[in-house]
Amino acid sequence: MERPLTTPAPASAEGARAYLDLLAREASALEFEGPVLQARAAGADAATLEELEQAKVAALRVRAMLRRRARREAELSALFDTAGDLAGLRDLDAVLEAIVHRARQLLGTDIAYLTLNDPERGDTYMRVTDGSISADFRRLRLALGAGLGGLVAQTGTPYNTADYFADPRFRHTTTIDGAVHEEGLVAILGVPLRLGARVIGVLFAANRGARPFAQEEVALLCSLAAHAAVAIDTARLLQETRAALAELSGANAVISAHSQAIERAADAHDRMTGLVLRGGGVEDVAAVVTEVLGGRLTVLDDESRPLVGETRELDAGVFDAARSSRALGRTVKRADAYVASVDVGAAPLCTLVLRTDRPVSDTDQRILERAALVTALLLLFRRSVAEAEGRVRGELLDDLVSRPELRGLRDRARRLGVDLGAPHVLVVARHDGQRERAAFWASSQAALAHGLAAARGDEVVLLLPGDRPGPLARRVAAELTASLGRPATAGAAPAAGPVGPVCEQGAVQSGGQRGEQGGEQGGEQGGEQGGERSGERSGGPVTSVAAAYAEARRCAGALVALGRTGDGASAEELGFVGLLVGERREVAGFLSGALGPVLDYDARRGTALVTTLNAYFGTGGSLSRTAEALHIHVNTVTQRLDRVGQLLGVDWQEPDHALEIQLALRLHRLRTHMPDV
Repeated sequence: MERPLTTPAPASAEGARAYLDLLAREASALEFEGPVLQARAAGADAATLEELEQAKVAALRVRAMLRRRARREAELSALFDTAGDLAGLRDLDAVLEAIVHRARQLLGTDIAYLTLNDPERGDTYMRVTDGSISADFRRLRLALGAGLGGLVAQTGTPYNTADYFADPRFRHTTTIDGAVHEEGLVAILGVPLRLGARVIGVLFAANRGARPFAQEEVALLCSLAAHAAVAIDTARLLQETRAALAELSGANAVISAHSQAIERAADAHDRMTGLVLRGGGVEDVAAVVTEVLGGRLTVLDDESRPLVGETRELDAGVFDAARSSRALGRTVKRADAYVASVDVGAAPLCTLVLRTDRPVSDTDQRILERAALVTALLLLFRRSVAEAEGRVRGELLDDLVSRPELRGLRDRARRLGVDLGAPHVLVVARHDGQRERAAFWASSQAALAHGLAAARGDEVVLLLPGDRPGPLARRVAAELTASLGRPATAGAAPAAGPVGPVCEQGAVQSGGQRGEQGGEQGGEQGGEQGGERSGERSGGPVTSVAAAYAEARRCAGALVALGRTGDGASAEELGFVGLLVGERREVAGFLSGALGPVLDYDARRGTALVTTLNAYFGTGGSLSRTAEALHIHVNTVTQRLDRVGQLLGVDWQEPDHALEIQLALRLHRLRTHMPDV
């Protein structure tokens, strides 16, 4: 407590005013000797000097009291500011640095610093310093009980020393003493940082010269240490709260993402299930996948050919990923592609390749796997339907070829969407192996074209709508070759509608047979009428499927014999060979193909190119003898033959072409005398 002021002896008014002025301007203690010295110099008496001396002492006591109150006010202000910093705590390091800096300022020491206990290592380490000049000192760690700081951290009691190195109360170590010596510290004060009964660290104030620490300074540093402990605990709680919030936020994000993924998966599942129930196809499933997952989707069949998506060649890594996916039963990632593949009986059925720039989560990968399964089911269903329909179509075509007398053939065809009353072409395609694939291809083509297909050994038979056998045979040969990866040769024959003389009751009979039956029942006239009625019902005399099948087979065999494997043609397109393999012996067609342009030219211009050709081939190709036989000049023969070359092609004298022309010339002469040929 402040001691009460003693009443000074009366002093002159001038002396009192002088000391009041000194107090007002916060003069130094030395300046308070001025009035006494001035009075002594002026020759004041002893009583006056005594009075001034007492006034000086009283003024100095007032000065000391005012200084203590100012100091206390500064300390309280610092503590208040520290409390404000704690209230607005944002950065623990900034708060601790402010506390250490204020401790150094308030105690007027050369350095202040703070250490924290390390429970894992069982020591205390330097956390914050202010005024330090030694790097080793800033990295110092103190064992509990060692040095002044270690003792404070161990006991939780404030300690101070005016001369650290001369103080025997502390256990000195080389490491600690070396760091303290390098920093140049002599006087040290340390107070504990407490959280309840637990000591978490020590707050220090130190001088580089000897000085004692007053109790007020110890109390002040203890107050700052209490604030530091609160700041550390608050920061710890705040950090834990932030960590918990971050963890909760992360968990919420994960849960939200997982929930969204589940919703996407459920939505995709419902949509794909609905597609299957509504009869959707592979393209519809692919559209759902790309809408839900984004990116670009390619669907490959069992031969790794694209059913949906890009048609460019896929890299080997995709096929390796497909094999891995089938083995693992999971989606496999390769570069920017996610691959899900499904097999049946160790044979690949379909593969889905999703290319995207963003990562695909595990849940979204399950969507891709489910889409692969749905696609596989659709393909299996399609294959089963195609196989079943193919068997039905194949059985009908077999019956039309082998047993045309069966009843109900027309009705069976109508149920399959095949109009036997329309023009058709029968194609026989020979292939080498891969019978199942060839049969599946033929069945698919027949279903798409509303025709029939059957597999017979190493050949497939197709009855397709149309009236152009040659182009259809070439298309079948080319597409089947591409599907099998090896040559397929196709022969074709027209099968005009209705196919075969199929009567309304389903019995296949010729007009002659009906005529004979009519003759038996009612004589010759009845037979003629029966034949007429049969012709009316059947649509007139046409080539039966069996006859067309035989002609198409001979045509395919002729192509192979002529070295044209992998090609397709009709009998009409085989030249004179077609006369041998054709069922109808198409003389007119052969003549038109081999000699038609020349015949037409003679008919239009009234020329004698055919006569010239007969003479030319009859004389063994001699120009002069041809001229003699026709009684014309050799130049005229040459001009006529040049015209023939323009009409029939420059290769008309090549052996094969010349042979066909000579055969055509002979047939033309025969038809001149035998119109029925």
